[in-house]
Amino acid sequence: MGKDIVISDKNDSNIEEPRSVRRQRGKDLRKEVPRSSHGEWAPAADRPDPIDILQAQDEGRVQRLLPIKYGRMVASPFAFLRGSAAVMAADLAQTPSTGIHVQLCGDAHISNFGVFATPERQLVFDVNDFDETLPGPWEWDFKRLVASAIVAGYENGFSNKRCRRIAIAAAEKYGAAINDLAEMPTLEVWYFHVDAESVLMAFERSSKRGLKQMQQMFNKAQGKTQEQTLAKLTRIEDGQRRIISDPPLLVPLRELLSAEQQDAITEEQLLAIWEDYLASLPADRRHLLRRFHLTNAALRVGGVGSVGTRCFIFIMEGGAKDDAIILQLKEAGTSVLEQFWPTSAYKSPAQRVVEGQKLMQASSDIFLGWHESQLTNRYFYWRQLKDMKGSMDVSLLDKRDFETYVRLCAVCLARAHARGGDAAAIAGYIGGGGPLGEAMADFGFAYADQTLQDHQALQDAIASGRVVAETGI
Repeated sequence: MGKDIVISDKNDSNIEEPRSVRRQRGKDLRKEVPRSSHGEWAPAADRPDPIDILQAQDEGRVQRLLPIKYGRMVASPFAFLRGSAAVMAADLAQTPSTGIHVQLCGDAHISNFGVFATPERQLVFDVNDFDETLPGPWEWDFKRLVASAIVAGYENGFSNKRCRRIAIAAAEKYGAAINDLAEMPTLEVWYFHVDAESVLMAFERSSKRGLKQMQQMFNKAQGKTQEQTLAKLTRIEDGQRRIISDPPLLVPLRELLSAEQQDAITEEQLLAIWEDYLASLPADRRHLLRRFHLTNAALRVGGVGSVGTRCFIFIMEGGAKDDAIILQLKEAGTSVLEQFWPTSAYKSPAQRVVEGQKLMQASSDIFLGWHESQLTNRYFYWRQLKDMKGSMDVSLLDKRDFETYVRLCAVCLARAHARGGDAAAIAGYIGGGGPLGEAMADFGFAYADQTLQDHQALQDAIASGRVVAETGI
């Protein structure tokens, strides 16, 4: 049988070795990279200007949308952190590394977790953003999770003592989960997921208020069916379903392109895009989608840091009345991690996103695929839009429910890392979790303070005219 990939750049270990050997190797790593060393963070004297890093990402994006991006990022320090994965990646590259590699989310802040439906239409809670996914050291994801929890905790008015408790609780939960996963049979790790019932049970133990909020989120997600999304975003005009115009966040292509530009797009080019996407899917999904045809499209703006990348929605209609789905195409570029770790092994950034998502998630969208546009020479990944998806507004959570939520995120992150890496080695390195928890809390506080400074730098850049921002959009 062929050998699997090496999971550590410090050790010539192999994932086919006995778990006890890999666990001991992880434990031995503490001598080279003490767990306490993860608490260290101070900006280097030559630290790049965070505004320069953000603006470097703007190259090639839709320039007229960039003020929306900065308007959303300047709203709060937590909003800034959400949109500045590139800044934190550059900072993490200067921190100690265990070298135990997993498939990283690359942007594992606490608002990039949420609920969605499995193909069996059951709701699960999981990590849900993979634009930056790439193999790398597991602690990069976890440090971003902890830092985001502390920044959001500040904004919720929690004390430093409470924020520290939340950070340590997250580290303990991640450590306990990764240890359990390291002992599970291989297939159990693959099948393991956090379902709606498990989430509600966790919040039931936390508080009645938190349970009610989480139940409301699940109910809202269950209501986001294709039928509800179609009713919200489209209407029937002259017997044809069309996307409603709501600029600048939703603009039908018929309004973006001139008649000459529309005429220049040939049926052959559209067919090539469609076939390229279908080729990325399993045969049964291709068979299913061939029952639909494209009738309408629009440019759509969403997210925070990704604003300015090209994102489209397509109406796909079937053969019966009100038989339609909405697919989303989102532009994929180079991961913010790729300048620090080996570049993607996939031939396109869109394939990197799709394959990384499938590896990390317990269950993924059945229409997840990719294509390279012959019209623009850009890469896009495809998925369903809003289909039974939901997220928690963490600003609404009190201190007990916030801690419960972050612990759930830690469990999901551990499960994702166990699928794409070596849980035994990570478990051996973490051990009891106490020393690592204290270190991660130290880092989280230090980096939260750095985020406050970087957010102020963005405010100053906007005030000086260096950056243009449109707020409230």
